[in-house]
Amino acid sequence: MTRLFKVYISLSIIFVLNGCGKSFLDLAPISNANQSNFYQTIEDFELAVNAAYATLYTFYGPTSAVSYFAEQLSDNATLYNVAGIQSDRWAFKDYNLKPSNTEVYRFWQECYKALYNVNIVLDKIGSAELNETYKTEVIAQMRFLRGLYYFNMVQMWGDIPLVSRPISVEESYATLRSPESEVYAFVVEDLTYAAANLPEPAAITLAGKASKYAALTLLGKVYLALNQKDKAAESLLQVYGKFSLMPRYEALWGANVKNTAESIFEIQYQGGSPNLPFSRYWREYAPTENFVLTLYGGGMNQVTDDLYGEFEEGDPRREQTVSLGYTNKEGTFIPIKFQNKWVDKEAPAPAGEELSNNNFMVLRYADVLLMLAEATDDPRYLNEVRARVNLPLYGSDAYPSSQYNSLALAIEHERRVELALEFHRFFDLKRTDRAVAVVSKTKPIKNENQTVLPIPQIVIQQNPAITQNPAYQGL
Repeated sequence: MTRLFKVYISLSIIFVLNGCGKSFLDLAPISNANQSNFYQTIEDFELAVNAAYATLYTFYGPTSAVSYFAEQLSDNATLYNVAGIQSDRWAFKDYNLKPSNTEVYRFWQECYKALYNVNIVLDKIGSAELNETYKTEVIAQMRFLRGLYYFNMVQMWGDIPLVSRPISVEESYATLRSPESEVYAFVVEDLTYAAANLPEPAAITLAGKASKYAALTLLGKVYLALNQKDKAAESLLQVYGKFSLMPRYEALWGANVKNTAESIFEIQYQGGSPNLPFSRYWREYAPTENFVLTLYGGGMNQVTDDLYGEFEEGDPRREQTVSLGYTNKEGTFIPIKFQNKWVDKEAPAPAGEELSNNNFMVLRYADVLLMLAEATDDPRYLNEVRARVNLPLYGSDAYPSSQYNSLALAIEHERRVELALEFHRFFDLKRTDRAVAVVSKTKPIKNENQTVLPIPQIVIQQNPAITQNPAYQGL
């Protein structure tokens, strides 16, 4: 039995310990009678920590809030036919979101359930009679996850209820939306602690756990979102040189490619069995029209012509990122663009669902280099990324400066093609105040108010003191 399999079985035990309670946040699971006796030993906390990390499978899943927000709201991705309630999914690409959207409510629930799993560990570890060094590392791991989650959530919803411990149903009604500034300050505090107390990568024995460099990378990203470039550079320069780009871009991808020299924080999957945490990116991002690529394509995040056209001629990243179509069983080529990064055509499918093996990189070194270029206004970091794919360097005569006539636009272009479909694009455009100007060329976004999601209608119905974001008031 592999260690990952043992961990996965352990997660099922922890999830049994946490049932669901009823509150407007839907985040306060009511424990069974054994919980008071559970959080005592290192073994108990290892189960709880693994359960908290397992929420990454949902939070960063192929049909997660982060996927919809970062890609479907951007100019990178579109939808044709999809499974589920099509109108609620199409609303993202059509900028026709309403508070009653069932996907938005699902995202809200998933986010706060994930936070509960983190907060319960933090709540219990403080009073546990355990080695202080162990307790500090557990706290650092959980504060990294909490910082990661709240950073995504504050960008997706703006002001949000800020919950730092497990709360009762009664307490949840008094927990209203905190201003963005308070949420960001909380994120910075969590990630600063994590960066100071997480181990070096070499000291991590279980793949998928965060290191100090993961925390520093994320902290740099947060500071960029706050337009604090000096602090961003300070964080990111501590990561610079600790990782390296893979010699070939193509070497980053493949069902059996795991934790390369470029990977800073990566979600671990193990395909092949329905009892293991198998990956669903391949199936969900295959077009629904096909019955050749996968047994059942989900149709999510289909590639736009606009994204395909962004790649320069001769850029190997285009072919690695985008498939131009497929040939059906009748021998007819179907010209529909879809992703080519998470492919697992050999995945077994004993019950009609591909049990794929692809990991998902949340943070990687190319992202660090491009953020450093943004934070320092120094193109040498940008050029490291371009040199890997043998494209003309920024500042050279051969660089396409007529299209990208400033360093800011060059970085925007490079981030789009380097990190395409990896859940960065709309976050990037929001950070640089370019979302409306860029996305309005291909999708009907009207103003900045639409760069956040609605607060779910049921949340406000359960607690009328919760306010709605301006774009969705009266809908």
